Amino acid sequence: MPENPMSNPLLQLAEEAAAWRTRPLSSGLEHHARRALLDWFAALLPGCSRAPATLLAAALAPERGLGQAICYVDGTRGPLRQVALLNATASHTVEFDDIYRDAGYHPAVATIPAALAAAQSRGASMAALLRGIVAGYEVGCRIGLAVQPSHYRYWHTTGTVGTFGAAAATGLILGLDGDRMAHALATAATMAGGLQQAFRGEGMSKPLHPGHAAEAGALAALAAAAGVTGALDVLHGPSGFAAATSEDAGKWDRALAGLGETFVIEAMTFKNHGCCGHIFAGLDGVEALRRMHGFRADDVSAIHVAGYGPTKTVCDRPAARTEQDCRFSMQYCAAALLRLGGVRLAAFEPSALSDPLIRADMEKVTVSLAPDLADAYPARRAARVKVTLRDGSVLDHFQPTRKGDPDLPLSDAELAAKFRELTVPAIGAPAAAQLEEALLRGDALPGPLPLLAPGKGAA
Repeated sequence: MPENPMSNPLLQLAEEAAAWRTRPLSSGLEHHARRALLDWFAALLPGCSRAPATLLAAALAPERGLGQAICYVDGTRGPLRQVALLNATASHTVEFDDIYRDAGYHPAVATIPAALAAAQSRGASMAALLRGIVAGYEVGCRIGLAVQPSHYRYWHTTGTVGTFGAAAATGLILGLDGDRMAHALATAATMAGGLQQAFRGEGMSKPLHPGHAAEAGALAALAAAAGVTGALDVLHGPSGFAAATSEDAGKWDRALAGLGETFVIEAMTFKNHGCCGHIFAGLDGVEALRRMHGFRADDVSAIHVAGYGPTKTVCDRPAARTEQDCRFSMQYCAAALLRLGGVRLAAFEPSALSDPLIRADMEKVTVSLAPDLADAYPARRAARVKVTLRDGSVLDHFQPTRKGDPDLPLSDAELAAKFRELTVPAIGAPAAAQLEEALLRGDALPGPLPLLAPGKGAA
């Protein structure tokens, strides 16, 4: 280790991550880690019966090999890296995964599948898994803070920063000390990737970003455990990760503030809509106006959403048609909210995607950039919504945050209801109830689950 580790952010993060081998989890931190785990399974299970995870699982089946980690996509067991890849891909498919708002990052979908696969492979306890989750969230989210918001111009943070979260979580469960954890993070840095263009149009590659991050992070941790070394200045060096993927060499004072004293897992956003988070404030604003004024879809002649940067640059998609594209379209999601009462799984079924009423309502929705809201991003995700009714009434609402953000969180009851809504159709009510109990209160790792054919799980 260098003589002055305090000048090196990678070494500070590695020591913090490794400390969770022995640091006790407070009841509050355990509660937050269990909430994150519950929410990850809620996002995972609907994606297990959908492409691209199903296609990838079939393609890799001949290479599966032996192992004890559970692939929830097809119910088989396999080696750590491949299972992490497949479960991570599935968990990012229906866009219900958590967010660390200040870094624009979905930590669960890369961190938890790698940690869980490592824990199942090594026969670890639930306590070890929860420690790994906390460690992975600390590392990934704080690196995300260092490179945002400029990183998000070209890079998908979940694919890039997720590699560090997966490496830290896996390394913790493998028992890496601070020195080897540093080398795991250093190797993870040079394997991080994920381009914005992958989800600005059609295609299935976006869910592969956390899939690759989980697998690459796990590989980095396994390599470090075997003695493979990395460049320990790779985060902040002149040609390192931060310099290459953001406007400067990283905002490390901001990223490391409170390290070891405050914990990012206590400030997660849990999604309340099944679409891109940059749409949420607009949807919440439309819903707030509808509750206040009682209008129906046919009463609306126009909706305008003024939002922050990515609301316009990523989610202004008036001609979206595919499931992937519609999950990133303010026009589609606002129209689906009007017609279906919510933007949940049903909004992206083929019947909804082709619904002529939703298609017609999309033409009523416009999006613009509000400079003051753009300046407040990413710490604030706000929208100004204007709904014009056919009788000439004009309704305005400012939505200062999103339902599910830390300042307007989902309660435990709301999070549990989301879990049941998403998991019962996938595994059936009895299995969902058992899994919920195990995740929230159990001491043992979750085991195999009875994944059902679509449409068979409600009974």
